Amino acid sequence: MAHTVGPERRPCAVSVLGGPTTVIDIGGLRLVCDPTFDEAGDHGYLTKTAGPAATEAELGAVDAVLVSHDLHPDNLDTRGRAFALRAPLVLTGPAAAGRLGAPAQALAYWETARVVRPDGGALDITAVPAQHGPDDGERDQDGQVNCEVTGFVLSGDGLPNVYVSGDNASVGVVAEIARRLPQIHVAVLFMGAARVPAKMRGRPLTLSAERASAAASVLGAPVVVPAHCDGWAHFSEERADIASAFDDAGLTGCLRVADNGTWIDLPF
Repeated sequence: MAHTVGPERRPCAVSVLGGPTTVIDIGGLRLVCDPTFDEAGDHGYLTKTAGPAATEAELGAVDAVLVSHDLHPDNLDTRGRAFALRAPLVLTGPAAAGRLGAPAQALAYWETARVVRPDGGALDITAVPAQHGPDDGERDQDGQVNCEVTGFVLSGDGLPNVYVSGDNASVGVVAEIARRLPQIHVAVLFMGAARVPAKMRGRPLTLSAERASAAASVLGAPVVVPAHCDGWAHFSEERADIASAFDDAGLTGCLRVADNGTWIDLPF
């Protein structure tokens, strides 16, 4: 029987609420990645086509919020920002942490924050690179394509290693993560091949379905959860495209897809 997201925590599970917003229950902790809780409508130059599958109140208490980047409303909207700033801990990149202020904690790439688990153990959260556009995309003063974006890897004794990609379009970046960190058991990949005509000549700013299947192959992850592929008009690919690409690559067995707001229990 499918379980929907509520305040009750799962032993080890992932649920995508829509867009990039992902809830991860792991080690007795609840984390929310890239909270976007605004209703559908225009958000500056982007259009949100569907609201979240669960509200802030329906999630109950959270232990930490992971923000891949704060500059784009499809990753951190008005209500999502307020939700993050009410959390006991926000982990994000240095530039984003400076803009958000407390309780945001800056993590440079490859730095790790440790969060105490209810069982007395610890969850390590390591910041990893992400590239928000093509390799030859215009770079800012910090050398970032589009803007600073941070991915995360969660790990701890007795827990699966969970990778959350953030808005990354580069398989090469994924390969670097696979080289530097232990086996990834679960990969939450932001897909959707997001395109904005005014940016990078309209080329994908996040993983296309084909590149996501290549990233999954590089990681060798037994579980892949698609996120960031619905709820916004600038996503150019949907779940059917993802399923087809993973089938072409012979990776259907690792793909885990559920209705938004429904838990995907992790077999670890």
